[in-house]
Amino acid sequence: MGRLNMALDPSKTGREAETLESSLRKLIVGQDEAIQQIVNIYQMNLTGMSAPGRPIGNFLFLGPTGSGKTRIVEATAEALLKNPRAVIKIDCAEFQHSHEIAKLIGSPPGYLGHRETHPLLSQEVINQHHTDTMKISFVLFDEIEKASDALWNLLLGILDKGTLTLGDNRKVDFSRALIFMTSNLGAAEMSALVSPKLGFRGAEPKEAGTGPQDEKLNAKVAKSGVEAARRKFTPEFMNRLDKVVVFKPLGDAELKRILDIELNMVQQRIFNSSPDRAFIFHASDTAKQYLLREGTDVKYGARHLKRAIERLLVQPMSNLIATEQVRAGDWLKIDFGAAPEHLIFLKEAEGLPIRTMAELVDNSITLPVQTMVNGAPFETPRTQSAKNSRRG
Repeated sequence: MGRLNMALDPSKTGREAETLESSLRKLIVGQDEAIQQIVNIYQMNLTGMSAPGRPIGNFLFLGPTGSGKTRIVEATAEALLKNPRAVIKIDCAEFQHSHEIAKLIGSPPGYLGHRETHPLLSQEVINQHHTDTMKISFVLFDEIEKASDALWNLLLGILDKGTLTLGDNRKVDFSRALIFMTSNLGAAEMSALVSPKLGFRGAEPKEAGTGPQDEKLNAKVAKSGVEAARRKFTPEFMNRLDKVVVFKPLGDAELKRILDIELNMVQQRIFNSSPDRAFIFHASDTAKQYLLREGTDVKYGARHLKRAIERLLVQPMSNLIATEQVRAGDWLKIDFGAAPEHLIFLKEAEGLPIRTMAELVDNSITLPVQTMVNGAPFETPRTQSAKNSRRG
């Protein structure tokens, strides 16, 4: 056997990990490091290189509110399990006192309410979203800094040994789980570092992280978040984490991209909720600027953007549907009107066939498998090609 001395490239990832990364980049904006860390841990699990006897990955996500910490967990579940709600979420604000831990692990035998108390972290709960092809659980401890010391001590065993002992001495196995913890620790310091760059101002945005100054700023933000976590948590807790990721505050360019994603989700909802009366809409640049002004700010990031879209766009469109001002095949243009500020809804065209509507919307939007047009099923070219590929 000859010696090859062939150079290898360890930076490459497998096909499944690439698919996950591609899916996350379509849904998550401005948090490339978090995406990369999740993909790396998932790749290790696929190849059997994860540490035995521990969860697949233990993550601590730090950063200001509205930067996407919870959203990236839901997006990962959506990419792998096709269900963004397949996340077991523990709100740590509900566990600020030691005795409340009984809600997680159940009361021990002999205590009042032992048989009536159903633990929130039983094996059945952990495995409830497993599928035949994907047996991974997503467990999220939200706002971990608000939890009592009792919950932190409970987490030490889960993060280190991948097991939890319930009140009745049953064991819960977390070796097939991804553990995520989120925290706003250090958010004030981070926002102070980048406050001049935040907020939608209507000026031409610049992509964050594209120059040396941005790299230095990102490093300062990350250091600030990690130092805040180390002041709050014990060394035993920090040493059990696989990755500590600091989420950057979102700038103008990221907020614009998030708005486009949210608008595409509304369009997808229109197609899925009532395919027999589907229509399409297009928002002008001035309308988007108005939505950004109403739905984003320095303090809350993009957290209220979805709420602003529901209030200013979705609710008026539902009124138009209910009053039959909008029908199947219509094409709406959403514009902005001043004095008073509001959105204007204009009908650009009507009677468009579903094939034309499919070509006009974003490629990330998929139509239902079977769409009804004039009372008869109609298959789009995308649906037909998908069926042909399955037959092949």
